[in-house]
Amino acid sequence: MTAPSAAADQQGRPPWLPTELYPFDSHYADVKGARVHYVDEGSGSPLLLLHGNPTWSFLYREVIKGLRERFRCIAPDHPGFGLSHAPPGYGYTPSEHAAVLEQLVLQLDLNDVTMMVQDWGGPIGFAAATRHPDRFASFVVGNTWAWPKSDPGTKIFSRLLGGPIGRYLILQRNFFVENIIPGNVKRRKLPPEVMGAYRGPFPTPESRRPLHVFPREILGSRPFLAEIERGLPALRDRPALILWPTKDVAFREPERRRWEQVFPNHRTVMLEGAGHYIQEDAPDEIVAAIREWSAAQTVAPR
Repeated sequence: MTAPSAAADQQGRPPWLPTELYPFDSHYADVKGARVHYVDEGSGSPLLLLHGNPTWSFLYREVIKGLRERFRCIAPDHPGFGLSHAPPGYGYTPSEHAAVLEQLVLQLDLNDVTMMVQDWGGPIGFAAATRHPDRFASFVVGNTWAWPKSDPGTKIFSRLLGGPIGRYLILQRNFFVENIIPGNVKRRKLPPEVMGAYRGPFPTPESRRPLHVFPREILGSRPFLAEIERGLPALRDRPALILWPTKDVAFREPERRRWEQVFPNHRTVMLEGAGHYIQEDAPDEIVAAIREWSAAQTVAPR
């Protein structure tokens, strides 16, 4: 199995992960050969929190702290990310991540799920939700997508960072962690201990391979994305809270309007000045919006 190479303490917590920042017990599940780490905090109906690239469940730490009195907050790390270990031969593709997530949902027997997604968490999460719609009650949709994209900017990004130049930048220079994360948190500068927790899972070029797969798969996973798109109408009746940043360079108004069409029963909250990593830029606003929306919503009978 591939795993972070840093030594861990007796409780399995690596030295780069401060307890005061991430004060959660670790849980593990064996899923399709992977050792999947997840946070499981609080009580109530499940709130499934899904990360993208190059983040992990650490991204949701403030959201979990703010909502664990109301929800059972479950935040897994995709294999190869965070504290999860991938099995030999794992390709780190979105379809593989989605298959692991699907089995985790079944193993934990999650029902009446509210799912929050952002970045690659969208395709991965909605792949699972469209396969098991009766287990999902509502959605919190951040800046993400769940259909094939082929606009010029997307093609350039995918081919550049998914190709040889991206391989060098990501594997040798840790480009996603060192540049993409801090460059796309717009409201504040991330402190050293936070950046340390994002660097921690990716200390070597080999450990960064999962980060290089994702940009390639924006185009390479078009059949997988098309399958998800075909399944979205099965979720059309669910209530959705759309949380949308105004300073994200990757996801803009067209994607937001598309989500508003996917979910007619939606509430949209704009996160003014927030960048791509909304959980870092606007955690308090996210918590407040979810609290208000979940208290007000009435789930339509299905």
